[in-house]
Amino acid sequence: MPTKPINQAAIGSPSHEVRIIGGQWKRSKIKVIDRPSLRPTPDRVRETLFNWLGQDLTGWRCVDAFAGTGALGFESASRGAQSVLMLEQDTQLVAQLLETQQRLKAQTVQVQKGDAMMGLQGLAPSSLDVVFLDPPFEGEYFEKALQAAAKAVVPEGWVYLEAPVHWTDEAVQACGLQAVKHMKAGAVHAHLLQRPFEG
Repeated sequence: MPTKPINQAAIGSPSHEVRIIGGQWKRSKIKVIDRPSLRPTPDRVRETLFNWLGQDLTGWRCVDAFAGTGALGFESASRGAQSVLMLEQDTQLVAQLLETQQRLKAQTVQVQKGDAMMGLQGLAPSSLDVVFLDPPFEGEYFEKALQAAAKAVVPEGWVYLEAPVHWTDEAVQACGLQAVKHMKAGAVHAHLLQRPFEG
């Protein structure tokens, strides 16, 4: 089956939208490009996640790896995060992230085009408060991404993981983290993990 030529005018055209649910940009829309692999974190899951983390992220340093629509990163910036680094390698998604960043005037958000795993592994140790991980479900990124995120967050810092299966306490501990919260929403398992304090 021949591939269709890319319609440049259609790049970035949304199939639907998600909304930021809290903070200064509450109810602002984020466009979602029609891509088979794109799974924006559902509103209900995001609401639960930020209840877990606390509504106010003032001063937090965040990374949204495998950023996609950037819903988690923009939600963090909306709630006062000091810095949000978004890692995304898809050119169209990067363009959409930059458009959203400019529209919201999100000065604390930095969009970096490139491989999320390389970006995670290049983060300074103990330099972040939270890393959001929502990798492609069909890939084999999970273990290495968790290990890299565990090193990047401060002791008692947070790692959020979306996955197609429930990660056991033992599997999480093998990556240097502790399981704190878990919920299932449809086919998605959402995990809040924490780097234990070493003392």
